[in-house]
Amino acid sequence: MIIFFIKGVIMDRLEFNALLKKANLNKKQLAEILGTSYQSVNNWSANSRGYPYWVKSWLENYIKSKSYEDIKDKVLEIENLAKK
Repeated sequence: MIIFFIKGVIMDRLEFNALLKKANLNKKQLAEILGTSYQSVNNWSANSRGYPYWVKSWLENYIKSKSYEDIKDKVLEIENLAKK
């Protein structure tokens, strides 16, 4: 197993892929959201420098944000049903 150490953040390829899956994203979608090329995202795992230090926390926050959006949508749906 390859482990990358960057600014105190440790993330291996398995964790990166697990976070992508949990975020319901693929590398192409992540690249589009970040405004970077697919090739850049794809190279992170092959690069000797590893993943950028911010990627792990960014994906974790993206996942949390999506969860909060889902909760908000459900609350609004319930409120709309209650008004009828």
